Amino acid sequence: MSQVGAIRQHAAEKFHYGLPRSVFHKASAVRPHGKRIFWDRITPVSTVFSASLPGNDAGLLEMLTGTLHGRVNADGMKITKSVAVALAATASLTLVGPASHVSAAPQRPKSCSVPPQTPPEPRPTTVDVVGQAYHCLFENYYSGPVLDSRAVLLPAFAALTQELQRRGLDQPDAAMPALTGRRHADWAAFKGVLEKVVAKLPAEAAQAAAKATIEGMVKSLNDNHARWRPTRESRTKLLGFRTSGFQGPGSVDPAGKAPLFVNQILPGGPAEKAGIKLGDEIVSIDGVPPYINGVPLSSVILGLQDGPKDTVTLKLRRPSTGATFTSELTRALVPGGPPQIESRLLPGDVAYVKLPGFFPEAADKVLAAIEALRKGRTLRGVVLDLRNNGGGSPKEVRRLVSAWTHNKIISYLCTVQGDCTPTRTDDSVELLRLPLVALTDRGCASACDDFSSMVKDLRLGTLVGTRTAGVVSGPAVPWVLDDGSTLTLPQRHEIAANKEIINTVGVAPDHQAPVSSADLSAGRDPGLAKALSVLR
Repeated sequence: MSQVGAIRQHAAEKFHYGLPRSVFHKASAVRPHGKRIFWDRITPVSTVFSASLPGNDAGLLEMLTGTLHGRVNADGMKITKSVAVALAATASLTLVGPASHVSAAPQRPKSCSVPPQTPPEPRPTTVDVVGQAYHCLFENYYSGPVLDSRAVLLPAFAALTQELQRRGLDQPDAAMPALTGRRHADWAAFKGVLEKVVAKLPAEAAQAAAKATIEGMVKSLNDNHARWRPTRESRTKLLGFRTSGFQGPGSVDPAGKAPLFVNQILPGGPAEKAGIKLGDEIVSIDGVPPYINGVPLSSVILGLQDGPKDTVTLKLRRPSTGATFTSELTRALVPGGPPQIESRLLPGDVAYVKLPGFFPEAADKVLAAIEALRKGRTLRGVVLDLRNNGGGSPKEVRRLVSAWTHNKIISYLCTVQGDCTPTRTDDSVELLRLPLVALTDRGCASACDDFSSMVKDLRLGTLVGTRTAGVVSGPAVPWVLDDGSTLTLPQRHEIAANKEIINTVGVAPDHQAPVSSADLSAGRDPGLAKALSVLR
């Protein structure tokens, strides 16, 4: 098939626009001359039309380019990327030309927007807000240019009907409409059914149905950094402790195993006031064990973080004494403030720094703490404790890792088409020139995954502990919808310095040193002990 025919067929199948042959006179007039093809006569149109495509099909030029790139044209010559861009742009003429050549797109909600400085007041989640979320995915998500509308809307409709069934409000006409893969036409069909379903529901159930539909859309992406937060969140009431069994800060670890035990106590919270200690094993939560036959009960475990009940009854066992006891905890606001690092000098002149997250200015605070411990002595190394570090700012990761190396690529951010941009060290950061051991666990997620992979790939130090969470698809960008809710979406996916994928996999330590409930209960830290032995 010729390049012109390829454009016509792809546009007709993928975008459902009629492309008359007259549109391609400019492209078809181009002929090979010797062993070269002079594309200059059509290349300039790419700069004209790539900026003027209709907003409803902003990905058209990119999609056509991707389809044509690498094909062999009618003259037996392979089409280069620049040629593909030119042909795709020429094909787009019909989309910006006379109205008679353009299929009318269904009316759609306004686009999602950048969050304002002052969070907007919550409003009802309407069908139009659901549509706003739908289009926001296509316009701003990593795989938006190639996303199939059917793969988004089917899970969304399934989530809607499940919410109806839970409430005993299922409807005979709540049936999935026929979809074609045409983004705008599919939304129009979906919207028509959704409006009819929601119109028959009480106000509270209608809100729940709309929210379930958006959640179904976002979950269809299967991306650990794509999230929807329904409204502006107030401070959450907590039980005041964290446990093992989590992959990062908010997901149950599929690799987790019994016993579930307390690995962090929040100062001033209900757990501390009730006398719960590090290492205490959770035998049951409101009478239900967290694991059955080695399989985690996700809803039960997640209920410890943000469950429907204000008061929770725990049955616990303390390994250091063998005692079993019951504790009733009521969720409460836990005293807090800006996250803080902890630092101290370990035996043998080793600096220890505990970093709970890559929060703003975290890198500078870590480096300042190390310099303070360095005064008056010669340090033998640094132990950086990243256990239960839930992530944070890529900028802070870049600054901190740059204290151990300069002039290196530390990761890549890639588009869905595979175009990757390297991230390099910040060479304005002064080198520490100290050996490094980083302590990791399954709570080390996102930016913490990143830092760990950089340490390992670039051989900047030694990792000790357990495999990191692998919750690191890519940096997420927030978008606000008209109901005040926030949709966060990665626009690029990240791969590590050696171009390996660590998302869903995590980073394996150089030395395994898991911390058990018995270790915590007895005040032991195998990870720290191993780190000191590595630095001897």
